[in-house]
Amino acid sequence: MRLPGWTATLYWKFAVFLTVMCCTLAALLGVLVHVLVGRQTEGQARGAALDELDNAVATYIAGEPLGRNAAVDPPDLPRALREMARHKERGTQLADHRGRPTMWAVAPVDGGRALAVRLDYSDRAAATQGLDRAIIGSSAAAIGATVLVGLVAVSRITRRLHHTARVARRISTGDLDARVNDPRARRPGHAQDEAGAVAAALDAMAATLQAKLHSEQRFTADVSHELRTPLTGLHAAAELLPPGRPTEMVQERIRTMRRLTEDLLEISRLDAQVERAELDVHQLGPLAERAARATGTSTEVRVVRDARVETDRRRLERVLGNLVANAHKHGRRPVVLTVDGPVVTVRDHGDGFPGYLLDEGPQRFKSSSGNGRRTGHGLGLTIATGQARVLGAALRFSNAPDGGAVATLRLAGASGTGPGEQPVRAAT
Repeated sequence: MRLPGWTATLYWKFAVFLTVMCCTLAALLGVLVHVLVGRQTEGQARGAALDELDNAVATYIAGEPLGRNAAVDPPDLPRALREMARHKERGTQLADHRGRPTMWAVAPVDGGRALAVRLDYSDRAAATQGLDRAIIGSSAAAIGATVLVGLVAVSRITRRLHHTARVARRISTGDLDARVNDPRARRPGHAQDEAGAVAAALDAMAATLQAKLHSEQRFTADVSHELRTPLTGLHAAAELLPPGRPTEMVQERIRTMRRLTEDLLEISRLDAQVERAELDVHQLGPLAERAARATGTSTEVRVVRDARVETDRRRLERVLGNLVANAHKHGRRPVVLTVDGPVVTVRDHGDGFPGYLLDEGPQRFKSSSGNGRRTGHGLGLTIATGQARVLGAALRFSNAPDGGAVATLRLAGASGTGPGEQPVRAAT
């Protein structure tokens, strides 16, 4: 049997542990008090019965009439006491007499007969039962108060731990400014509990990570920016070279370096979260066709159901263009871009996305084809993911069951849909 998820929380475990321990302790103390008080009460009753028996024996020897609580060989005398009198022994026994608890005392007299005295034990039994009820009531009250105080105390710790977990999740999503700021962790002269230690460690980790990331972003931006000037000079110089295959190779390499530099600058801006979308309402179908044509590839565009979306046209075309270019570069034709309401999918018919990308998402400077051969810098999908985040869209990567990579972009802010259209092939 699988328990509900809330049973795994520290709060629930502490509540069960505290309740079980309190109940166990209360039961042990209650049994101990009951046994001790019961034995003491029963001992007092036996002493009183023996004293009454001594008086009855003296009265019997003097030949005087016995009281109403004493008799010789009474018919309801317990058998064990009758046997003790037959063997010339004295004894006492607590037993029922006509439905009431009674303390018996017996002594042998002449002829093997038994002189018995009985005392009503009802008051003492009632007092013992009252004590039991008091023990149960006080134990229940004590358990309730202890559990309540314990849960209030542990709830303060669990709230701090939940807050720490929320901050950790915010950091994992890229909010490196998030901090726990536990007041106990900010007082080094005071003792810290475990929750404060965890909060302090998380804040220190976030601060270190933020400093390293900002340093990396500044370095990338500075290097990319400094490379622009010499690359511009190289491009101008390459235009002056005489026509020929070597010149074409040099110019192609320069164009590749310029694209890489621009991509690095764009990634730096995305990492710094300084990019802001300029939203406007656009018809998604024509926008997708224009983005496919801009890549200079033969891409089939299918508008199943058009939609009007509030988005940044330039950034959306950048996302779709990178997805289409990646599909042509790493997959196989045909490459199909499909618009179905606010959802745009780009699919190729190659070997599909590699496992690391499906598990961890796009990673810069890590890109390979289906046969494991490195074929790019891995910046196209990284930029597409960052720009989709700026647009507030969700970009997911998967592989089709019958083969091929599938990138699915779900846009927010759809304001309506138009009728379906016939498939259109955008080719340049």
